[in-house]
Amino acid sequence: VPALATEPRFAQCLRAHLEEKQLLDGRYRLQEVPGGRVALPVLEEKLDGLQLPQEMPYALVWIQDPVPSRAARRRTPAQKLRDELQRLLGESWSEELERDVPHAWQRHGDLLLLSEDSFRAAPWEKLGPALWETVASALGAQRLARRGRVLPDGMRSPSVTLLLGQDGWVEHVDNGIRYTFDVTKCMFSPGNITEKLRVASLPCSGEVLVDLYAGIGYFTLPYLVHAGAAFAHACEWNSHAVEALRRSLALNGVQDRCRVHHGDSRQLELRDVADRVNLGLIPSSEEGWPVACRVLKKGTGGVLHIHHNVETVPAPAPRPTPDLQAEGGSPEGAGSAGEAQRPTEDSGKETLGARIRPEWRRWAEATAARIRGLLVALHGQPWRTSVLHIEAVKSYAPHVHHLVLDLECRPPLP
Repeated sequence: VPALATEPRFAQCLRAHLEEKQLLDGRYRLQEVPGGRVALPVLEEKLDGLQLPQEMPYALVWIQDPVPSRAARRRTPAQKLRDELQRLLGESWSEELERDVPHAWQRHGDLLLLSEDSFRAAPWEKLGPALWETVASALGAQRLARRGRVLPDGMRSPSVTLLLGQDGWVEHVDNGIRYTFDVTKCMFSPGNITEKLRVASLPCSGEVLVDLYAGIGYFTLPYLVHAGAAFAHACEWNSHAVEALRRSLALNGVQDRCRVHHGDSRQLELRDVADRVNLGLIPSSEEGWPVACRVLKKGTGGVLHIHHNVETVPAPAPRPTPDLQAEGGSPEGAGSAGEAQRPTEDSGKETLGARIRPEWRRWAEATAARIRGLLVALHGQPWRTSVLHIEAVKSYAPHVHHLVLDLECRPPLP
C-alpha cells in the first residue's frame, strides 16, 4: 500500500491535508516506519495527481503489511464491496451504479453466487475482468457466478453465468453432509434446511427408501447418512443432477447403499420395495402418488412424505369485546381459561394439534382419502391411512405454505 512518510510532528497536519483532498486511504491505520517516521496510507489511484505543500517534508514509501483501520474492521462485506467499487470507478460512480451493487449473495466454498439483478447497468461492462477481480477480492472469493431466471424446462434448471473461474463445481456442507454440484447446471435450495434436519432425525434404521424426486440428494443423503436407512432408490430425470447425486453419494461413502434411477419417476418399474417414500416436489407431488402407492410394500405398507404448497385464506380479525375489557377481568387476547393466546405466525414450524390451520388439516385429510382410494384400487382390499404429522417448511408467498404431510399407509390386518 502506498503511503507518505513524515516526521511525527507533521503527521496531523499532513493527515488533515490528505483528508481534505480525499487522498487518504481510510482502510488502513497510520503506521510507524524506520527512521522514527509515521506513514499515512494514500489511495494508489490518486498518486499521479498528488500535490502537497513544500513546507511538509514527506517521502513516498510502500507498506508491505498494512494494518486495517478500526472503521475498516467494522465494515460489512457489502460496505467493503461498495467502497472498493467506488474507488475503482472514481468520478464515474453514481447512485444508479450503487443500486446495482448486491447486498446479499450465496457462498459455496470459494465461489460466490450473485443475484440476477447485480451489475446490469451499462458502465459495468466497460470494466471487463477488473470488475470481477475486484468483487472477488472484496468478498474473499476465488470464483464468481451470477444467477439468472430459472428456465421453464420442467427441471427447474438454473440460468447461471460463470463470471470468474474455470468451472462451477462447488461443495456445500449441511448438517455434516457433503453436497457437490455445478452451480451453472443445478440449483441448491438452502430454504429446505429445516426439513432436511427433520428427515435426518427420523427413525429409519433397516428401512428401504424410495425418493421419487431426488435432485442432487437433498433428502436422499440425510436418510442414508443420519436417519440410518438401509437402502435408497433415488429417482431423478435431470442428467446434471444425476451426476451431482452420484458424486455426493461417493463423497459421503454411501454409494453402495443407493441405486440411482435416471429417468421419469412416473415410469419407475419398482414395486413392493419401500418402507418409506419421499415425494419432495412442489408446488405439488400429486403425479407421483400412484407410483408411491405401487412401491410401498404390499404386506406391511409404510410412510409417505408428501410435499405440497397449500394456500391459507387469511382469517378475519376478531371483533373487540368491550364488556370484558371494561371489567378488566381478562388480559387482552386471553382465552376462555385465562391463558394468553399466542398470535399465529405466518411461517415456521407447525406441530400437529392446536396450531395446525384448518386449510392444512382439510388438505391433509383430503390427501389421505385420495391415497387410500389409490391403494384400494391397486390392491383390491381396504387400506388404512393415518395423518402422522404436518410440517410447515416455509412460506412462498402471503398465505401460501410449503407443507409436508407424513402419511402412514397400512394394509388390513390378517
